[in-house]
Amino acid sequence: MTEAHGLSGEGDFSATRRMLVLAGFAVVIGSLGAVLAWALLRLINFFTNLFYFHQFSFAKASPADNHLGIWALFVPVLGGLILGLMARFGSERIRGHGIPEAIEAIMLNGSRMSFRVAGLKPLSSAISIGSGGPFGAEGPIIMTGGAAGSLLAQFFHFSNAERKTLMIAGAAAGMSAVFATPVAALALAVELLLFEMKPRSLFPVAVASITAAILRTSLLGHGPIFPVGQFHLSMNWQLALFCILSGVLAGCLAWVITNMVYLAEDSFLKLPVHWMWWPAIGGIAVGIGGLIFPQALGVGYDVIEELLTTHASMQLILGVLVVKSVIWAIPLGAGTSGGVLAPMLMMGAALGALEGRVFPDHGTGFWALIGMCAILAGTMRVPFTALFFAIELTHDMSLLLPLMIAAVIAYGTTVLILPRSVLTEKISRRGYHITREYSIDPLEVLMVRDVMRTDIAAFPISMPLSDVQLIARESSQRKGQHLYPVLADAGAMVGVVTRRTLWSALDDPNFASAERPLETLSLKSPQVVGDRDTLRSVLNRMAESGLMAYPVVDSGTGELKGLIGLRDMVTAEEKTLNEERTRERWLRVRLFGRSSQEVVNT
Repeated sequence: MTEAHGLSGEGDFSATRRMLVLAGFAVVIGSLGAVLAWALLRLINFFTNLFYFHQFSFAKASPADNHLGIWALFVPVLGGLILGLMARFGSERIRGHGIPEAIEAIMLNGSRMSFRVAGLKPLSSAISIGSGGPFGAEGPIIMTGGAAGSLLAQFFHFSNAERKTLMIAGAAAGMSAVFATPVAALALAVELLLFEMKPRSLFPVAVASITAAILRTSLLGHGPIFPVGQFHLSMNWQLALFCILSGVLAGCLAWVITNMVYLAEDSFLKLPVHWMWWPAIGGIAVGIGGLIFPQALGVGYDVIEELLTTHASMQLILGVLVVKSVIWAIPLGAGTSGGVLAPMLMMGAALGALEGRVFPDHGTGFWALIGMCAILAGTMRVPFTALFFAIELTHDMSLLLPLMIAAVIAYGTTVLILPRSVLTEKISRRGYHITREYSIDPLEVLMVRDVMRTDIAAFPISMPLSDVQLIARESSQRKGQHLYPVLADAGAMVGVVTRRTLWSALDDPNFASAERPLETLSLKSPQVVGDRDTLRSVLNRMAESGLMAYPVVDSGTGELKGLIGLRDMVTAEEKTLNEERTRERWLRVRLFGRSSQEVVNT
């Protein structure tokens, strides 16, 4: 019979049935997220009609169609004044574009959000966009959906990790409902918000995204939000080269608009006025831009659709790339409430449309779609989200490779030329560091047997203390040993004694002079770890128990194998650093003589 040598209790994933409980809550949150998305979009329509057409209506409206003339200049100023007052006397956390605030709540506030933020954020965003603010609705919807998930979780007994999962489930539901892109919403959650990829979080977030996408049909109609035709491409080297160029140009545009936003923010910080007035000042730029290019006002989904489905005019392309980008960056730097996703999609589509006037023609809207995908991947550092988003818009799998090339090139360009994205830069400026890299934890891969010390001192339980002293002092000085296993006569471990306890006894003349056995000092039934336990499980036990060292026993027989302490855990990190920094050439071809291994440390 063949014996199985697997690790008992160690599976590929750490999921438990608790995941199903979260999934049940995710259904509720997904439904709520879809309703909130519907409500926010209608609220934006309401304020657009109120500010620009002076009527109470929830009908779809665009600020570009207004007939206010020169008076349209003052509408964004009025909206900015209202926003400043709401932030000053309501909650300062409603300022900004939503996603950085959601990340900050996840990372720094235990995924807890307040009722005040949950209520004021969608209202402030609707006023901002309805008064002409050149923002998207998705950032506020993501934050509002996340707030709904957080508030629901706060009513029940959930851990911080579970509350984070439900908060992000609400965020993904909001995006799924707005764009009818449930897969892209799930990808955004993984790439930007979850900071992990585990079944315990991935499964409930997916459930919420799916639920919202299903309900969207009855609330907002069939998707996608930007209908794009199919192209049925045949891939070749020429197309690949132009996709690479498109990705590089998108990465450069991402660099420009990111720096524009934070140049504007730095400029507002120098103003000798309270930040409450900044949105109104930013509204002046929006109003002027609206007079020059009215299509730059508002959320602009109709402009994106025009760029994707028609041969856009040069006036439209340049208006988006110049006017839209400027009047988007200035109020965003002022802390005005609104999303960044739709404006970036618009600028990416305009860049692609401009490229389409030079690049080979592959159909109306092809290069606009490529540019939109690339700018999303580069600016927000979410290549999978960008890829899935574009595929869900077109349902054309022949686009997969061209989109992938442009998205990956844009992503690679921006990570090399920008230390942080437009989202994480704001968090960094508040004094926090967010890492966006996911990797397997070395402590989850390495076993205790890989780093444990086997050259240790262990004492028979019957050994007199007078005989222990010399061996203990030598092992402590030579090996740094602080914990000594105590063995029965048959060799099985029956206890441990710490160096501090041993030294205290040996320094006591009355105690040490007597021929007392070690048994009088030994701690019975000590905590041990198995040689096939992972280092992560051992570190977790150290954190829970406060013990910094454990005897190691054979996971099958219980026989003593060695010791492991906190210092030994550093071995795992040393191995990882060596793998990162040591460059080796294992194969060398020589015409004469022997080949040899070459090692370079960097």
